[in-house]
Amino acid sequence: MPSLFVIRGNDQGSRFELGESIASLGRDVSNLIQLHDTEVSRRHAELVPHERTFVLNDLSSSNGTFVNGRRIETCELNSGDQVQMGGTLMLFTAPGDESDTANLSERINIIKGQAASQESRILHAISREEDRRLFDAPPVGAESPWLARARGNLQIMYRTALAVSHTLDLDQLLDRIMQLIFEWVQCDRGCAMLLDSRTGKLVPKVRRDRMGHNSEEKITISQTILDYVLEHDEGVLTSNASEDERWNPAASILQMKIREAICVPMRGRYGVVGVIYIDTSTPPERAITRGGATQFKEEHLKLMVAVAHQAALAVEDTNYYSAMVQAERLAAIGQTIATLSHHIKNILQGIRGGSYLIEMGLGQHDEEIVRKGWNIVERNQKKISALVLDMLTFSKEREPELLPGDVNEVVGEVVELMRARADELGVELDWQADPSLPTLTFDPDGIHRAVLNIVTNALDACEKQEQGHVHVKTGYEAEKSLALVSVEDNGPGIPAEDLQRIFTVFVSGKGNRGTGLGLSVSDKIMKEHGGRILVTSTPGEGTCFTLELPAVLPQAQSAKPSDTT
Repeated sequence: MPSLFVIRGNDQGSRFELGESIASLGRDVSNLIQLHDTEVSRRHAELVPHERTFVLNDLSSSNGTFVNGRRIETCELNSGDQVQMGGTLMLFTAPGDESDTANLSERINIIKGQAASQESRILHAISREEDRRLFDAPPVGAESPWLARARGNLQIMYRTALAVSHTLDLDQLLDRIMQLIFEWVQCDRGCAMLLDSRTGKLVPKVRRDRMGHNSEEKITISQTILDYVLEHDEGVLTSNASEDERWNPAASILQMKIREAICVPMRGRYGVVGVIYIDTSTPPERAITRGGATQFKEEHLKLMVAVAHQAALAVEDTNYYSAMVQAERLAAIGQTIATLSHHIKNILQGIRGGSYLIEMGLGQHDEEIVRKGWNIVERNQKKISALVLDMLTFSKEREPELLPGDVNEVVGEVVELMRARADELGVELDWQADPSLPTLTFDPDGIHRAVLNIVTNALDACEKQEQGHVHVKTGYEAEKSLALVSVEDNGPGIPAEDLQRIFTVFVSGKGNRGTGLGLSVSDKIMKEHGGRILVTSTPGEGTCFTLELPAVLPQAQSAKPSDTT
């Protein structure tokens, strides 16, 4: 389905799917697509379906509508176009032609075997270690100067591509680019600046000096050069401003006494995202020795343009990635709020029912009705307490508080705690402790919580069984250094297609009665201990959960070297 994805602005991360009807865009709530942007008009623009895409029409907005940096009145959108309204930048995507993909699959044949006459053999392969030396220079005199320069430029572009593909942090990315530029070009100072999406002004992001990052010398850049680069989308090389008729003789270039400078636009797929600037100063005596020859050549300018383009693509990719992360975060928050709100609403309804009975019993002076109402309130209070504990356990990164303890004792406490619940459901609950299980080092509260969630789920699974039965037992495998806790029930079982999803947060097999947090919390606790949970299930027969806990003896724990000296 066609959509608009907000990659910059107050609504960053939001995705608006477009149907077959006309969609209006603007700040007012009456619009199908509402943008929370004060620079957007109340009714800013509209999208009209046209064949497999949409036509974007500006509705006489105050600040205009832009597609790929160009102001438009009406424009047919193509997949990948960037639409800007005020400070909001959106990416338009349209569905691709699936028939082309299907035809390609029919026209490309991958075979597992072939006749001896058709066999092919690998002549040479390049490992990851070798690919970093692809363009190393051959011995001196082995190739012409032209080939040497070509090889050098290829190496520069290759290393640039590697640099921009290994980081999604803008500051690290630009710093690495400037570092590589200083390796290739004999410049004295340099900086990279990005355009601020709201103000349209250049903001310095990285500064580099051949004397080091901590040099106190300021880089003063001519506004004349910057304006020309941004306006004409051209890279410029200056060596003597008075000889270039494009510059105003009274401009700041002469006043700053910069002999040579290169300034190039960082052009991405859809527009300029910033500039890269380098300069060098040549002392008079060196200039006389060189006979007026410049240090920066046209070849340097071309190379800088290519490098800046690579950097711009990486900046755009980083922005898109940030927007996608924001979208996933918003979606996760929305799912969390919806799920928890629904569950809390059910608990509150239970409390409200219990409160009603208590109020009625007090009015009639009937202690039995009051007791019945209080039991309902108490059960729902326990549900809220369990929900809050699960939320805290799942959301907080924590290190287990490792203490010497008895696993049998912890599991026994869980079983005794759940006996009342088992009796209420009419489910038989029994357990078998392994006497060979030694004292181990683990987080008693964490393991208690993990086992409690598993046992609770097992009891709930047997609620509708005629002879529901849950069997809990512990075990010890000394040769594998594992302590085992298994919880087996004769409930309806788990379908094979659902086994891979049961530990996913908010996935519950209890319908409205479950939060989908219990198994996720247990899985997280076991992983914090370096353990895991194994599940076997047969639909119609039952399920068995086995918690594997590394058996760490207290002596082994205390024998570890201390961090203090």
